[in-house]
Parts: sequence; C-alpha cells; structure tokens
Amino acid sequence: MKKSIALLLAFALCAVLLPACAQDAPIVYVTIANGDLVLSQAKVAVEDADNDGALTIADALYLAHENAFDGGAEAGFKAEMGQYGLMLTRLWGVENGGSYGYYVNNALAMGLADPVADGDYINAFVYTDLTAWSDTYSFFDQSACEPGEATLTLYTVGFDENYVPVHNALSGAELTINGEKTGVLTDENGRAAITVQEGDMVSAVCETGVLVPPCCVCRAAEEAGKAA
Repeated sequence: MKKSIALLLAFALCAVLLPACAQDAPIVYVTIANGDLVLSQAKVAVEDADNDGALTIADALYLAHENAFDGGAEAGFKAEMGQYGLMLTRLWGVENGGSYGYYVNNALAMGLADPVADGDYINAFVYTDLTAWSDTYSFFDQSACEPGEATLTLYTVGFDENYVPVHNALSGAELTINGEKTGVLTDENGRAAITVQEGDMVSAVCETGVLVPPCCVCRAAEEAGKAA
C-alpha cells in the first residue's frame, strides 16, 4: 500500500514538473534575410526538434520556420549531413546549392550544430549574389533599443589576411523603419540617430554593395536593456 502511494506521489510530482520544464525552454530571437528581411527577431522557444540531444542553431531555425513560414518547416527548411557536418540545403523556401550564412550574436557560427542559449540572437541569410558572393553581413551595435531617439552604429563583417572576421563601421548607409527609407545616413563612424516607437524595426540599405540587412527592434525599456 505504501509503495502504491509513493508511486502515485511520484507520478503526481512529474505531472507538476513537466509543464515547468517546458516553460524553461530557452528563448532566442531569429532573423532571416533573403535580400530583404523576411523574419525579424521572431521569438522562438527552442526545443530539441531533431532529437540529437542538444539545443542548436538547427533547432532554432527549424522551429522558426514551423512557426512562421507558410507550409511550416517541411516546406521552408531543410538540413542535411555533409562532408563538414550538418548543413543548410533550404532556407525560407530557397534552395540555392547550400549558399547560406548564419551568425549567433553577430559572431560567425561554425555550423548548424552550434549550441544556442537563452537570449541569443540568430541571424541567417540566403546569398543573393551567387557569382561574386558579395553579400556582406551587417549589424547594429544594439539588437534592441528603447523608444525615443536611438543612436546606432552600423558595422559590416569582413575578413583579414588570415580569414579572421573583422568589424568595419559602414558610412553612407540609409536607415529604414519598418522597411521605409528615412533619409538618415550613417556618418563616417557608422553612427546615426533616429526616433523610434515601440514595435518599430530599424534596418539599413546601402547603394554601394549587397548588404545583408541588419535588424534592431524597438522594445520597452526593460527588454531593450537586456538585449543592448
């Protein structure tokens, strides 16, 4: 009798704990670009979607497609094992022979199997220049900003002679809000000030190159402070 009661209590405890465990899934912010931004900092609760025992970039991208792509992950996302590990073969419905890039917190990721953690920003993009591969990743110094006047610095990612990533301030780029040009250009140090409201999405365009668009979202003060 005592054993039965103990088992019932154990099952009851598991039933209480399981929802709590689900709520503890790390939250990441996924941005995807295909020339333009097609997904801007979508909140994703990361689960082990591919059952490999880890929470990875692949899981986050799969779930972002499952949540936001028309037709879900089956239609929009695909990853396969290649010579160098897990690789993208379809992103946001585009299959271009494997020409994609992805960054975590604006640092170049080593592969789709890289781990992710709560609060990470994952940016993935489709290469649009399949001849010269000139698509240049760009990012603001803040992933989120508070309502009011925001001063942002825009960087691009390049590589030195040893193929080590370097960040360069980008001048002459025009800031956009929710896809609309603002006439505000970055200065010689890549800086620009712009007035934003909660919910606005700030990006940038550049006439002199193929820019992977950056993304900064205006949020309430407490959320923006965590992300900046």
